[in-house]
Amino acid sequence: MTKEQGTVLVVDDDLEMCGLLVDLLSEEGYAVESVQSGETAIQILEEKNFDLVISDLKMSGLSGLDLLQRAKAIRPEQAVMIITAFGTVETAIEAMKRGAVDYIIKPVKREHLLLVAGKAFERIRLQQEVTRLRQAISETYEFANITGKSKAMQDIFRLIQRVSESTVNIAITGESGTGKELVAKAVHYNSPRKDRPFIAVDCASIPEMLLESELFGHVRGAFTDAKLDKKGMFEVAEGGTLFLDEIGEMPLSLQPKILRVIQEKKVRRVGATKTLPVDIRIISATNRDLLELVKAKQFRDDLYYRLNVLQIDLPPLRNRREDIPRAKEKRDRFF
Repeated sequence: MTKEQGTVLVVDDDLEMCGLLVDLLSEEGYAVESVQSGETAIQILEEKNFDLVISDLKMSGLSGLDLLQRAKAIRPEQAVMIITAFGTVETAIEAMKRGAVDYIIKPVKREHLLLVAGKAFERIRLQQEVTRLRQAISETYEFANITGKSKAMQDIFRLIQRVSESTVNIAITGESGTGKELVAKAVHYNSPRKDRPFIAVDCASIPEMLLESELFGHVRGAFTDAKLDKKGMFEVAEGGTLFLDEIGEMPLSLQPKILRVIQEKKVRRVGATKTLPVDIRIISATNRDLLELVKAKQFRDDLYYRLNVLQIDLPPLRNRREDIPRAKEKRDRFF
């Protein structure tokens, strides 16, 4: 965001101070408007968006704190800065609690004002970028981006819509190349957890001796190369989704530990004595028949039922030939 794109509303019943702030900010390239009362500011804010509102604290009529609260109610992402000649610690704390980006004591120093305004606009720019990226991610994992107008895939789309709102663990099965991770991401990014992390771990590509540390983390000194504490993927995925790809390759020695995390909702790093609470949803995927692995005693049956609360079976493309032209169209868009 450039300064020319940044819009500021100055609110102060002191006409001289109002003019001073307008001049300072205008000279820096911001588009600035001003009013002399909180009531007039509210009327303008209901009709027009500003990136930053700079308001005096004590004004006749609506106070700066009340204006702050009303402005946030109109547009929560709006940045509001409070300026006052009567600063107290209590007032500053209250302003920050109500969502002020900063609290400045008069007399206002030019450098300080411009520094704080610059930081506020940088925060706005970052918030806009995060919003744009989240929208892009959401669009990427919309159901329309998963190949399939066949009845089998339409049934799966409806199933994804239903399970996305739940918190149950999901097992996705299907041959390699059927889009298991894409479905897992569609579930995550259409769920209440979409603003939290989606962390994928390929259980088949990480050596057994490293997989435990990757999943659970470790504390310093837990083993020879453990020079620092490290979070595991269970912790990194806090509040979101942990996608365990190729779960059928999970070593038997680690399976009881995975089960314990699911049951207790706590994780213990390698070498630690204390456990840490975790809130995650587990989506697992495999191209193997887990029930056959259970029968062969290569996969724990209790873990199987904990992971496979709900199962999504993805049919291969050869079994849904009506989707082949659509798959070719999507491929041609990228190659």
